[in-house]
Amino acid sequence: MGNTHCLALMALPLLPPRQDGSRQRPMQKKTVSFSTMPNDRKINSAAACISFMLEGCELKKVRSNSRMYSRFFVLDADMRSVRWEPSKKDSEKAKIEIKSVKEVRVGKKTPILRSNGLSDQFPDECAFSIIYGDNYESLDLVASSADVVSAWVMGLRYLLSYGKHTPEALGSGHPSLRTSWISSVFDLADLEKSGRIPVSRAVQLIKALNPGMKVSTIELKFKELQKASERPGTEVACDLFVEAYCELCTRPEIFFLLVQFSSNKEYLGLKDLLTFLEVEQGMEGVTEEKCLEIISKYEPSKEGREKGYLAIDGFTRYLLSSDCSIFDPQHRRVCQDMAQPLSHYYISSAHSACLLEDNFWGRSDISGYVSALGLGCRSIELVLWDGPEGEPVVYTSPSAASCVPFRSVVGLIDQHAFTASAYPLILCLVVRCSAAQQRLAAQCLRKTLGEKLYLEPPDPAASYLPSPEQLKGRILIKGKKLPPSCEDSEGEVSDEEEGRELARRLGQEDREAVEGGVPRRVRLSRELSELVSLCQAVPFQDFESSRRGQRYWEMCSFSEVEAGRFANECPAELVSYNKRFLSRVYPSPMRIDASNMNPQDFWKCGCQMVAMNYQTPGLMMDLNAGWFRQNGACGYVLRPAIMREEVSYFSANAKDSLPGVPAQLLHLKVISGQNLPKPKGSGAKGEVVEPYVCAEIHGIPADCAEHRTKTALQSGDNPVFDESLEFQINLPELAVLRFVVLDDDYIGDEFIAQYTIPFECLQPGYRHIPLQSLSGEPLPHATLFVHVAITDRRGGGKGHRRGLAGRRGRRVREYTSTKATGIKAIDEVFRTATQPLREATDLRENVQNALVSFKELCGLTPAANMKQCILTVAAWLLHSDSAPSVTLNLAEQYPPMEAQGPIPDLLRKVLTAYETMIQTSRTLIESADAVHSKLIQAQQAGGSGGC
Repeated sequence: MGNTHCLALMALPLLPPRQDGSRQRPMQKKTVSFSTMPNDRKINSAAACISFMLEGCELKKVRSNSRMYSRFFVLDADMRSVRWEPSKKDSEKAKIEIKSVKEVRVGKKTPILRSNGLSDQFPDECAFSIIYGDNYESLDLVASSADVVSAWVMGLRYLLSYGKHTPEALGSGHPSLRTSWISSVFDLADLEKSGRIPVSRAVQLIKALNPGMKVSTIELKFKELQKASERPGTEVACDLFVEAYCELCTRPEIFFLLVQFSSNKEYLGLKDLLTFLEVEQGMEGVTEEKCLEIISKYEPSKEGREKGYLAIDGFTRYLLSSDCSIFDPQHRRVCQDMAQPLSHYYISSAHSACLLEDNFWGRSDISGYVSALGLGCRSIELVLWDGPEGEPVVYTSPSAASCVPFRSVVGLIDQHAFTASAYPLILCLVVRCSAAQQRLAAQCLRKTLGEKLYLEPPDPAASYLPSPEQLKGRILIKGKKLPPSCEDSEGEVSDEEEGRELARRLGQEDREAVEGGVPRRVRLSRELSELVSLCQAVPFQDFESSRRGQRYWEMCSFSEVEAGRFANECPAELVSYNKRFLSRVYPSPMRIDASNMNPQDFWKCGCQMVAMNYQTPGLMMDLNAGWFRQNGACGYVLRPAIMREEVSYFSANAKDSLPGVPAQLLHLKVISGQNLPKPKGSGAKGEVVEPYVCAEIHGIPADCAEHRTKTALQSGDNPVFDESLEFQINLPELAVLRFVVLDDDYIGDEFIAQYTIPFECLQPGYRHIPLQSLSGEPLPHATLFVHVAITDRRGGGKGHRRGLAGRRGRRVREYTSTKATGIKAIDEVFRTATQPLREATDLRENVQNALVSFKELCGLTPAANMKQCILTVAAWLLHSDSAPSVTLNLAEQYPPMEAQGPIPDLLRKVLTAYETMIQTSRTLIESADAVHSKLIQAQQAGGSGGC
């Protein structure tokens, strides 16, 4: 397809979401990825890579002066050298012998490719380097696409392993482990033992082995192969079945990954798999027994299971399995401290849970409560109205198409309250019914809920609410309470703001009272009042009044507009308020379509209960559902320490890194998509989907960002993106990562799929993302394949646009400072913390800088881990006939790495960088306790001074 273009990713501002959760797209040029292999060739084996290299192709050769020259590179017929032409050098010099190659690096992993003059001219995935010779020289190359890079890198790595023994038999000889297995599957299906099976049976067989694949795709492949082999008919032989399976079911990106870690390039042995799990996936404590378990579970061939081999099909199955999920398995169960006060948690909260449609025209339905409770919701709103039969009913407005008897709702809550979570459920009562029907409601609650109902009076000697652990299995009532002075069976209380706004919209508000500025009063029965204990609703006056007079069991509800004003004008005060008191934020009554507010706007200020319209899908509900997926989906998430500790200051609108909280970098590579569905409502398009992926970070303002991949054209259901994205995360504990797959050439609807996950739940390494529909339902077999790495940001200061691999300039190191309180005694105490804070920053940043320098000299990214570095250095030495002897003494507390005899310049630099890293780490370890003690002393002195 003519010239191939490979364009860098584009960073887009966050745009206002549409109702369906997709985004209005800015006016911009479409960035595209064309099919790059000649004749749409699919590279799915080592033999295919070698064949491609033998034919040769054009690559750009990069020189040390940052200039690039187009050259034709080809693998010699004897597969012992790579040559290029034209060249001013003698033809025998314009080549590299395979046996001299030490390493093949993918991406911008050498000083030349990282230089400023080149860094923005081509994407990372289009570059690779061949490190060769005793002096570790580099041949730096740029390809037209990531596919071409993959073919050369896979082929070269194969030759590095087999180059000295093989060239005679690539693709020949005895059947491979995989071929034997596929042939055995064919034999089982060959019921007549004729050596042939019907095409229809062959199609169903491949479909059964790969459930996500379309039948039409398989049928087309058989037709192509039958035509190419001139063997048309209604039956297929074993060799054609094996060929069809390999072409359809080999994912090149996973084959490439297997080649990287395999000792023999056909399968992973026990040690290969163990290395992959430890080094790439970040798993700890992996044993050979664990690897055997994985092989036994996922390897389809009997021979592989018996010998402890994981071939490409078993490896693919493992990577797609829940055992290799992107979601941290620790968070599939409750894993956070649940003994903190209730006010220290975010609480999953529903607004108008009974409605299935919009607020004004919606119909009330009891299944909405079942759905919300099943999703772990821990706070449900019940609006009580006078019922026609003398008993209260629940609905949001008299104009709703139907109503639900209160008795039925309470019975349902009793049945489902603790099926998804054992932690306390808060029922928020908004009372719009008469005192007589309130008494019936109270009796119903007592009788139905029984001992689940929490009725113990608050402890006046305590300062904080009880913990979720203490309140396990209990139901709390949030509502108004009669004043102690009222001794009658009922009395007047001020109406809740939420109830007033609702009544005003329905024309039931006392207009004269409102116009006169007098809060509306409502009658409250004693029976209902007595059910309120720890969540007594009170009106909010101002932060100073709350500081002076609000009691810990009293809580305020804020309208979305009011809470938004506080979040913008006095965010630090709102954070401080929420350290001790519960607050609930409810949607504006103007949202008659039941749309949702952005919960992050209020979570960042510490608001615990942000009431969402669970019945309305889209971006906002994705954020809410994704956020509460953590901590065992129990509906309670512990807030960041900076929002809980008394002696701390946090402003939610911080636009940069936070003092004392080291920023992290998320390195995200979006590799490919699998079995992507067409957007709904796009029937007029036919089968063509042109997808791209948006990765969004939602959190504090300093973290909010969005990057998109290029568009994959004519990619079918399985597009390849192969694009790297990077995000700086300043408050990881509050960040949420959302993937959304969109169609760039849509008719009517662009949304394809989404998945939302808390940053803290991300697992590193190669992972498949299970995509979901707009309503949060799983999409069968639809996934994104990604690589995730998380590192600390190096050197302080603001993250550079090019990330960590940019040129090292001098940076101004940012030191954490204390905030003046205006109270001289306290400020003097905290001033003593200035020096140890500087020491702590220096210790941390020195280690981080040394680590990144060592990784870069090893030819790895800052996202690499120490095992990868050591294995890389070991590989250099193993691929050299005249390698110096290097020892690493792991018996010592600070293991030295030493060389015997003369060593090349690059290796000397690597050893020096390793020694610097060890020494800075030693300094940090030996100094940390003393610095920490000084900081604790200052904090304790400041705390006691404040008292």
